[in-house]
Amino acid sequence: MKKTLKIVLPFVFVIGATVLSINMFSAAPRPNFTPPEPPAVVVSVNEAIQAPVTFMVESQGTVSARTRTTLVSEVSGQIIEVSPAFVSGGFFRKGDILVRIDPRNYQTALKRAQADVARSQTQVATESALAGYAYEDWKKLRELNAKPGDTPSDLTLRKPQMQEALAGLASQEAALEKAQEDLARTVIRAPYDGMVREKVADVGQYVNAGTQMAKTFAVDLAEIRLPITQSDLRYLDLPRLRNGGTLPVTLTSQIGKDTYTWEGQVVRSEGVFDEATRIMYIVAQVDDPYALFAGKTEPLRVGTFVTAQIEGVPGGDLIAVPRHALSRGTTLWVVDEESRIYPHDVQIVRTDEAFAYLSGGVDPGARYVSIPIDQPLPGQKVKFDG
Repeated sequence: MKKTLKIVLPFVFVIGATVLSINMFSAAPRPNFTPPEPPAVVVSVNEAIQAPVTFMVESQGTVSARTRTTLVSEVSGQIIEVSPAFVSGGFFRKGDILVRIDPRNYQTALKRAQADVARSQTQVATESALAGYAYEDWKKLRELNAKPGDTPSDLTLRKPQMQEALAGLASQEAALEKAQEDLARTVIRAPYDGMVREKVADVGQYVNAGTQMAKTFAVDLAEIRLPITQSDLRYLDLPRLRNGGTLPVTLTSQIGKDTYTWEGQVVRSEGVFDEATRIMYIVAQVDDPYALFAGKTEPLRVGTFVTAQIEGVPGGDLIAVPRHALSRGTTLWVVDEESRIYPHDVQIVRTDEAFAYLSGGVDPGARYVSIPIDQPLPGQKVKFDG
């Protein structure tokens, strides 16, 4: 028995000591431990401002001339003179003489036609006199041998001969008119205020009727065809175009290191969709593109590639935020009064390349994170840069 107690007592002592130690450790006061708050993240913020918005539609296109012409010779002959403006890039005014063709053959033809007309006029006068003599002779014969109901025939009065003479005169007068017009066509005049795009013929060259002389275009107006997608069309006031109105448009282009701007008007739509691209073209016009009549700083040259901002329909009172401020396309992180951020799902009316226009989901005057941070957490503390 004593031997058993000697073996059991040490185990009992150890177990009791262990239990006592656990109780003492559990009863000891524990220190208060609060995990540290993550450091505030520096963010950029903007204020949500609600204001009336007029939508703008952006497009791009190439400047072209509204009126383009290929000048051709209407007569044959050698070019004997050209205008100093008759060069590629040369400007001319309406009515200016651009080219002269040797007129001598046509002057000769004109004199011949004038002589033919004079001859025909003499023939008409002769036949008129003969008809008068024939009528007098008939009256004398009738007095010698009068018969009831006797009337002279057309042949007796020389009416067929008179009609033939009159027809010959009309033919010769038509030939004279043609000779005059052919002579006038030896001088080629400018049909409008314009510019020579390409010169094809020059002094000393023999040209036939129909030979191309130059390619020109008018400089009163320039046109730009602007493609518009189906989704953007609803932001344009197309009924205004159909009723004869216009839409303001601003054109920009970079030339060298400088960016230039021109103001124009959208005047019409082409009214059909391209079957392959599903876009429709509208046409903008710019007055005096080469700055010939106004003091513009830079001409809008034909062939210039431009970006167009077209004034669209009013969108109402909306909040415009940068597109990059949205997370996942529809979430805006708003900063509360304690400088903590929370996600807000917003209602987007329209987006363009720079902004998203919101009709709800954020209150006017609220601050929002303009540049989203990586892995934001609701309630995360932030501080503002600047």
